[in-house]
Amino acid sequence: MTSTVDAIRGHIVESSHRVSAAVVDADGKLVGSTGDSDLVTYWRSCAKPIQVLPLIEDGGADALGITDAEIALACASHNGEPRHLAVARSLLEKAGCAEQDLECGPHPSLSPAIAREMAGRGETPRKLHSNCSGKHAAMLALARHHGWPTANYRKAEHPVQRRLLEEVAAWTGVAEDKIGQGTDGCGVVSYALPLKHMALAYARLGVGYRVEGVASADSYTLPPTPYTPAERVLSAIVAEPFLIAGTGRLCTEVIASSRGAVISKVGADGVYCATIPGARLGLAMKVEDGDMDAARPALLALLEILAPGAVRVADSFRSPRIKNTLGEEVGHLEARVSLERAR
Repeated sequence: MTSTVDAIRGHIVESSHRVSAAVVDADGKLVGSTGDSDLVTYWRSCAKPIQVLPLIEDGGADALGITDAEIALACASHNGEPRHLAVARSLLEKAGCAEQDLECGPHPSLSPAIAREMAGRGETPRKLHSNCSGKHAAMLALARHHGWPTANYRKAEHPVQRRLLEEVAAWTGVAEDKIGQGTDGCGVVSYALPLKHMALAYARLGVGYRVEGVASADSYTLPPTPYTPAERVLSAIVAEPFLIAGTGRLCTEVIASSRGAVISKVGADGVYCATIPGARLGLAMKVEDGDMDAARPALLALLEILAPGAVRVADSFRSPRIKNTLGEEVGHLEARVSLERAR
């Protein structure tokens, strides 16, 4: 089954962006797909809700007095707005660290409007403005809690990254030595996995389950067990949807408008994941050419199939307008997405 997001200029399809997606339930069954559910791609920032779990599981969050807002920010790909910066700074302080200890690079806000505002004020982005500063601060906190060195915490051989890889393997059902590794845009390890295994992790996250051990690549036979750290992560995100992204960002709008019935997380290069806790479902999707403008309507079209009416966001997310340099509307993006239900 083929799904696309088409760029329509006038009445002609000018370009077409192919979409692959997997929908998996918390028991590991593939319940729906489009394109290639086995497509291997990088999880990118969609891994963040899993990456923060060791900080909670290993006792660091309680020992350091880390708040739910700080946990939400650790999961975020944020805009670098003032509240994001304040929470990131607070998390760093609890880790006994400072902004210079962050090993992510600065970049303009993911929100073009906020980036323009900062530039207009002559404000130069710092490390704290990185959309991943919360994740990096949480990694520093994990290192502090265990007494590990904080230097080079982003490197694959560092104990922090080895611990996170163990966690990713447990939730996705992919053995550590089968998980591809690259370097993310923020400098830390990024994981390459099949879409269906990303979706499995999000389904398990949604019901607060973790699997002890690793299932085979083709079957998920291990029974889930109740696990409260996942519940804490999700409750933190639902309580603080602004922190997960920010003003004008889709993840914030999805979580807030659905009141937590749907929790989505942007990755990068066309990747999104989501959990629908009430349905015990996880979703992972990729616009195969990496186009992020096409990824937003693709995600919303898939969510409308899985949770009809749950997400109420502006039409500008569902069908973005194409404008020319005069500001005239000359086209739009249209998601043509369907799911093949597994028998």
